[in-house]
Amino acid sequence: MLMACNNGKSKNQKILPESSGKINNISVVVDNDQWDGPVGEAIRNTLATYVHGLPQDEPMFSMNQIPPSVFSGFATQNRTVFKVEKNQTPEIKILNDVFARPQKVVLVSGNSGDEIVKLITDNSEKILNAFKEEEIKEKQRRIKLSLHKNNTIKENLGLTINFPSAYRIAKESDKFYWIRKDISTGTTDLMLYELPFDYIKENDSLVNQVIKMRDSIGEVHIPGPLDGSFMVTDNSYSPFLLKTTINNKPAIETKGIWDVKGAFMSGPFVNYIIKDEKNNRLLVVEGFAFAPSVQKRDYMFELEAIIKSIKMD
Repeated sequence: MLMACNNGKSKNQKILPESSGKINNISVVVDNDQWDGPVGEAIRNTLATYVHGLPQDEPMFSMNQIPPSVFSGFATQNRTVFKVEKNQTPEIKILNDVFARPQKVVLVSGNSGDEIVKLITDNSEKILNAFKEEEIKEKQRRIKLSLHKNNTIKENLGLTINFPSAYRIAKESDKFYWIRKDISTGTTDLMLYELPFDYIKENDSLVNQVIKMRDSIGEVHIPGPLDGSFMVTDNSYSPFLLKTTINNKPAIETKGIWDVKGAFMSGPFVNYIIKDEKNNRLLVVEGFAFAPSVQKRDYMFELEAIIKSIKMD
């Protein structure tokens, strides 16, 4: 069934129903005994790994376990599915549009629980990347349904970035943009600005350079609620730093916690420094959230999806 639906034949694809499901929620198809044992533990250790840069531990994905005997009909239409098959040749497959469209299915099979556990553990990064890529695409698709269009970002910064119409331009000054959305407990925010190409040096002091950059921008552009207060980096949390790409350009990703100097406010941030060699600049784009007393994973995920929509010449 899995292979037949994944052949790419048009007559099979036409009858696939539309997928559904909440963002970052995976259907895990595995029998109850395995779910309660080492296989289930390996699945949880992989899919529920903690998201970097949040003030509290939150899993990367939420999971809904479904026994194979009831995995039929509407249950098969979740956009992301992790399926375990026992008494099969040991292998892992990452498949597209198996039961619905769009859909990402990770199929792990083995003759024993030990084989399945090893496959999951050895391929955990590949599994996470496959599901996250699918969810980023879905979030970006939903954002495009109601885009904010009344801005000057293209003219001033030479790029496009897709963010929902629920956001507003809170500040626009000398190629600096502060973009905000009100949420029930606070705000989600974006910053866009550029720096000279040689402003950041990739050496042992890179983290300190990023912190210094953020704090200087926060002091000038992101005031707090009290006179003289402004956003800075919380140095009690060690920022998570990673080299990545945005719009096929090398970038430095930093995740950490911000707070406000002189006030009791804090939250998570994700910062990207993009090397735009063609335009001889560093483009900095950051998302941060203020959402006290609630989980922040999905807010930060939306900001990441927005940032990864950037397109430039």
